[in-house]
Amino acid sequence: MKKYRILIMGVIAMLSFNSCKKFLTTTDTNPVQTSSSYYKTPADAFTALVGCYNGLDLIWNNGGAQAFPVCAEVFSDNCFGGTGASDGFGFQMLDEFNPKVSPSDASIFSGMWKNYYQAIYRCNVLLQNIDRVNWGDSTSLKTQYTAEAKFIRAYCYFDMVRLWEKVPLITTPTLSNVPQTDPALTYAQIMSDLRFGADSLPSKTYSSTQIGRVTRWAAESLLARVYLFYSGYYGKPTIGNETAATALAAVEDVIAHSGHGLVSDFNSLWPAAAIGKKVTYAGSANKEVVFSIKYSSTGGNYNGNVTGNTWMVMEGLREQTVYPYQYGWGACTVDPKLWNIFKSTDARRFASITSIADENLAFTDGSKNREYTGYYLKKYSPISDINGNSIVPNFQSGQYQDYFSIRYSDVLLMAAELGSPNAVSYFNQVHQRSNPNDPPATSVTKADILAERRLEFVGEGIRYYDLLRQGIATAASTIANNTTVSLFTDNGTPPTAAQLQANITATRGFQQIPDDQITLSSGILKQNAGW
Repeated sequence: MKKYRILIMGVIAMLSFNSCKKFLTTTDTNPVQTSSSYYKTPADAFTALVGCYNGLDLIWNNGGAQAFPVCAEVFSDNCFGGTGASDGFGFQMLDEFNPKVSPSDASIFSGMWKNYYQAIYRCNVLLQNIDRVNWGDSTSLKTQYTAEAKFIRAYCYFDMVRLWEKVPLITTPTLSNVPQTDPALTYAQIMSDLRFGADSLPSKTYSSTQIGRVTRWAAESLLARVYLFYSGYYGKPTIGNETAATALAAVEDVIAHSGHGLVSDFNSLWPAAAIGKKVTYAGSANKEVVFSIKYSSTGGNYNGNVTGNTWMVMEGLREQTVYPYQYGWGACTVDPKLWNIFKSTDARRFASITSIADENLAFTDGSKNREYTGYYLKKYSPISDINGNSIVPNFQSGQYQDYFSIRYSDVLLMAAELGSPNAVSYFNQVHQRSNPNDPPATSVTKADILAERRLEFVGEGIRYYDLLRQGIATAASTIANNTTVSLFTDNGTPPTAAQLQANITATRGFQQIPDDQITLSSGILKQNAGW
């Protein structure tokens, strides 16, 4: 959607949302156009749809600190909170699932909460007004725009319900103070929206897909991801009209008809790894990307006009650039246990994790990094030029690497887990891409698939929810046992493995509702257990 950025500003004012001032309030700042007068032509609807995509682009635009892909790695057994030795302890609070570590961060997710609802509001406005457009002979566009808006809404709600479980479910623009919704109802709405997209979007193959737009394949893939999480965590075999069989059929359709596939070299998927291995970067529109959040290099000041990837800076080496790695704020330091489970011959180890020692990097600022381990996440590392200069004018707000939300390897492994008769073949395609000298597997279990998923998706915000969907007991014990608790640094007494397990169990794996949002709701919102 990068080439459509210029269209966004014409509708931002009309679609603005500001929950800082009042809980779930909307503000019309455009003196000429309102939602009651604007929607007349397909072009109007398209401009509003671009505003929906822009809402998705901005959901983690709070200086990047509290972004889903970053925090999900901290929640998991992959990474510590990290950040600077002199910073606050908000990331340690998240890592240890303990609000006492940093009580001042009770509203740590406030910006993200508001931005999700801003994106949802934009989608709801478009969906509410789409019948007012004079579509003429363009009724297929009406269906497509409806499906795209519903996908974006579903995407946002899926993130939110996994983060906070009970969130207000809002499907029409409203000024009301809406209470939290039973998660079963939220998941049913998510599935309804995704099913509409899966059934309504055109079946264009990858080569003819407009890059950056929601496709049938994205809707089917996300439908399977939602099904696996909900059925696993809640132990229920159906969500609305969706079952394991329909979820499998969805991803099998992607495999058979989408034209998506695996790129041959795993390192080529990630800019920093591609530089390190001296291979050509596959690009943001490569065939493996089923759905991505698009970013573009801009300036800006975090006041709604930044379309860059603002969260990548969190994962950069702390305060020191060592080519090709641009410095950043040192979050998500990797647990050495994760590095050690990779075989040295697995291409994903280098592509996923920056090892200061193994790459012989002249990095000397480890003392400035809290919970320094000598390992950083690489896939979304900011990069520099050969002279150590940032490749973008503003390295905090101008990063343009897209977030690959759904990759084709995920589709293959989900199909395998859902019981495809081709499960072994799908598993082997993923494993042998990065381990070509390994003999092909002749059978695979669910445990094999989940273990493979951990190696495949390091740094992509997937591991934690793969654990959580196995049940809170399994997630809590696994994270506790896989975490080198002696490396915790929280300005107090770090938890033991048993204490960490108890903390996670107490929260049921969910995060705290932002305290300021509870206040703004006059107590209608209720805090999650354990926080």
